[in-house]
Amino acid sequence: MRITTILNQTLKFKSFTCKKAILTNNSIHVEIAAKKNCKAICSICGTPSPGYDTLKKRLFEFIPMWGFKVFFEYAMRRVSCPKCQQIVVEKVPWSDGKNQSTHYHLAFLAHWAKHLSWKTVATIFGVDWHRVFAGVERAVTYGLANRSLVDVNAIGIDEIAWKKGHNYITVIYQLDQGSRRLLGVVEKRTKKSLDSFFREMNKAKKGFSKNLKVVCTDMWKPFINSIKEKAKNAINVIDHFHVKQKMNKALDKVRASEVKRLKKEKKDPVLAKSRWCFLKRRGNLTRKQGVKLRELLKMNLTTVKAYLLIEQFEQFWEYKSPTWAGKFLESWCDEVLKSNILDLEPVVNMLKSHKDLLLNYFRANKKYNSGIVEGLNRNINLSIRKAYGFRTFNVAKTCLFHQYGQLPEEIFTHRFW
Repeated sequence: MRITTILNQTLKFKSFTCKKAILTNNSIHVEIAAKKNCKAICSICGTPSPGYDTLKKRLFEFIPMWGFKVFFEYAMRRVSCPKCQQIVVEKVPWSDGKNQSTHYHLAFLAHWAKHLSWKTVATIFGVDWHRVFAGVERAVTYGLANRSLVDVNAIGIDEIAWKKGHNYITVIYQLDQGSRRLLGVVEKRTKKSLDSFFREMNKAKKGFSKNLKVVCTDMWKPFINSIKEKAKNAINVIDHFHVKQKMNKALDKVRASEVKRLKKEKKDPVLAKSRWCFLKRRGNLTRKQGVKLRELLKMNLTTVKAYLLIEQFEQFWEYKSPTWAGKFLESWCDEVLKSNILDLEPVVNMLKSHKDLLLNYFRANKKYNSGIVEGLNRNINLSIRKAYGFRTFNVAKTCLFHQYGQLPEEIFTHRFW
């Protein structure tokens, strides 16, 4: 069976046919010709139009076969479009504009770019990095235009540092059971940037914000303010991950202050090399750290008191009723204030100011938390490190959507990969 026969049966171009294939030293050139009595199509409006003239033959790269590069060879026609009232280059089914690759070749590169780094794909298939990016960008553009936004009821929002310094991007995920995917990527971590996400989604799917029931975030104020304004019907959930993070920072501050005090008073430095004994989960402690922690817990130290108070707070997450959880929270805050551990007071203030948002965790039946978001963030951070960073936000956004957006793929008459 000839190569041209295989291509004609799999590509099924309506007004074109693959006539012959010529094998050179390192490539295969497939000559394409327009079928007789088929008018050329205007590339602007799609109207069949009379021919004007024919340009020089051009090469369009197709998917490689048997280690050979494959090129379509075709002389583009110019048409005199009666509707557009101008002379334009015809529309062809395998490529658009002045692109050097066919749609099939770009989709092929985008497919492999999901599994390998873009640089590796470029090296293996003998193209430059920009060609791989063009393939990924085309796949993402198609996917975003054709993705479904029906039944998006829960989302998670977080920020990720993607460059050195304080350069952040805000990522938004769908957290519904059975559908966890990247929904949006916006530059910076401001209220304005998150507002732009809601505007874009409402434009793509009318009533998107109104249909949201749960939004998981950390305690970043711009996010909270944006959700209050743009997603009024949703419950804003702040979970234990970020609360624990704040408490650990406060505990470490208590420990550091006490280490300095003991050193100043020339007392036994019992807290030396004890940082991770207090900050790690008990189940993650090494044997040596576990022994040291048990010894420290027998001592009358401010750090130990702070540690026990923070451990006691873990009971908060075991409640089912927001009412009883709220009572426990008030009781715990009073106990901390009575302890006179000054470094824990900011934690108390933080909990009291975010009390209603914390109780939303129970109102949402404990089904949603930002721990899910953190897990998805780890994947994104791996992608960023794998690519050794991105030079522009547009490239980063395109890559992340391609990897984690679960976008629909373009349908061809035959899948060559």
